[in-house]
Amino acid sequence: MLARLSLNQYTTKQWSLREAVEGCARHGIPYIGLWRDKVDEIGVEATAKLVRDAGLKVSSLCRGGFFPAHSAAERRARIDDSRDAIEEAAQLGAPVLVLVCGPPVDKDLAAARRMIADAIAALIPEAAAYNVRLGIEPLHPMMVMQRSAICTLREANDLAESFATDSVGVVVDVYHVWWDAELYEQIARAGKNILGFHVSDWIEPLGDPLASRGLPGEGAIDLPRIRNAVDAAGYDGPIEVEVLNPAVWARPGDEVLADVKSRALAHL
Repeated sequence: MLARLSLNQYTTKQWSLREAVEGCARHGIPYIGLWRDKVDEIGVEATAKLVRDAGLKVSSLCRGGFFPAHSAAERRARIDDSRDAIEEAAQLGAPVLVLVCGPPVDKDLAAARRMIADAIAALIPEAAAYNVRLGIEPLHPMMVMQRSAICTLREANDLAESFATDSVGVVVDVYHVWWDAELYEQIARAGKNILGFHVSDWIEPLGDPLASRGLPGEGAIDLPRIRNAVDAAGYDGPIEVEVLNPAVWARPGDEVLADVKSRALAHL
């Protein structure tokens, strides 16, 4: 398990990028999932060197996307930003750019999904050229009007398969998909198109929908069963612990990393 463990950088949002990289090295966590705003703290080249010198690998870069927009100019700008993100991912050695696809405009879900599909199609040549895969991450339906019109793993699979290229796949984030009656069927269907596996837990009472996640083993999600299903589907890449929660961010980072390791061993 530890050989596949990755720290999603926002689990230790209280840390700078340098602190997170150095923390992973101290705790023997071999992968880190980077966020673009954190990378901007020191720049792409400096980040790549920092990660390389620490002996780590990058599991993913978050994020591209947010494609739906009112005007064609806005949509082009968002696609161009994701093109920049693809290039950044390549420079960082990240094999996957996570796509948070974006919410509908004027309540039109069908139009939003068309804009998302069109944007991903426009990005495929760039992704293929840089050998970076685009990971469509379905988000929980409660986030449909804020973050993504792609809400189920079935939708993400349908979209990924529509392109008939290995440049596009899906990211399975347990926080967003654990509730789905079709989850295990859709994990098996995704197979080698699973490009990332993100873990946290569902705890009650739920506060901020985005930032109320628990550490593995703290909540309701059957993590071992989902992990076994993802492995059985053929995914053998990094397992990224992504816990967005102000209570976690208030703790010392080294304490959080020790907890991440022990809980990963116990609950994954």
